[in-house]
Amino acid sequence: MATSLRPYALLSVGELLADFIGHHVSKSLLDAQDFRRYQGGSPANMATNMARLGNKTALVACIGNDNIGQYLARQIEESGVDTQFIKSDPSEPTSIVLVSRTAGTPDFVAYRHADCQIIPDQLPDSLLAQARLFHTTCFALSMQPAQDTIVNAAKRAKAAGCQVTIDTNYAPSIWPDRQQAWRVLTDYCSAGALVKISEDDAERLYGETQTPERILSDFHKMGATVICLTLGPNGSIVSYEDGNKKTHIPGKKIDVVDVTGAGDAYWAGFLTAYLDGHTPENCAHAGAALAKMKLTRQGPLPDKVDRNLLYH
Repeated sequence: MATSLRPYALLSVGELLADFIGHHVSKSLLDAQDFRRYQGGSPANMATNMARLGNKTALVACIGNDNIGQYLARQIEESGVDTQFIKSDPSEPTSIVLVSRTAGTPDFVAYRHADCQIIPDQLPDSLLAQARLFHTTCFALSMQPAQDTIVNAAKRAKAAGCQVTIDTNYAPSIWPDRQQAWRVLTDYCSAGALVKISEDDAERLYGETQTPERILSDFHKMGATVICLTLGPNGSIVSYEDGNKKTHIPGKKIDVVDVTGAGDAYWAGFLTAYLDGHTPENCAHAGAALAKMKLTRQGPLPDKVDRNLLYH
């Protein structure tokens, strides 16, 4: 279907929340003393990152009827994302997350309220038919009513000719019922999803370290068409055509300044290249290029990023 009939490159669905991130580097939240407020939520960051690359994006989310919610909606709108599908919940406050600023995987505590109140009315078939990509996260899928709403919408999105994608950013503290997480992810991936999963995510999801072969095999069996397993400094593995084709993209040594949001940057680069018609291998290179830009600077990506930088 022609792009002109699908105005949105990406319809991102899930959490829009406030991240209160430690201002100084600490080992964990135990010794983090002061925090700064940022617009957060992986689906929101995805929509923003894709918009920075020149894609038209929209966010489907739920915030509270409060000043933090207003701040978030304003931030998203200023970054060029269509905010008309963000609803304000009259009874639940805006969700917030406290995050430590650390060199490794950050320590965080989530206070979940409005973010999971996404309901079917926000995702009509008419909207799904306007998008080329339908994206969500484990965080978004971890609580009802958003869980059922998003899985159902993913299946309708596939039927409408929209490619489904997910960042499998599983955390047991967010989603304690691991068996349920597997069931919901299997249901979601059955819509032919493009999957991003990190080694850390996989270890948390399985409850123990697994070989890349096992992870890729399991997700292909669940219905994933393209899987990108990110390996931190060791690069990534992309698996497609039912696992018959695999490519390892080696990591490059860089001086890491800020790891927050690197995964969202990677996937935004990957999906932009996917929309531009590149092979899965080239998509992974594009993802790595944007992740590198994010890792080597403090705070978010620049407001505008030349998408040609993905292909050098």
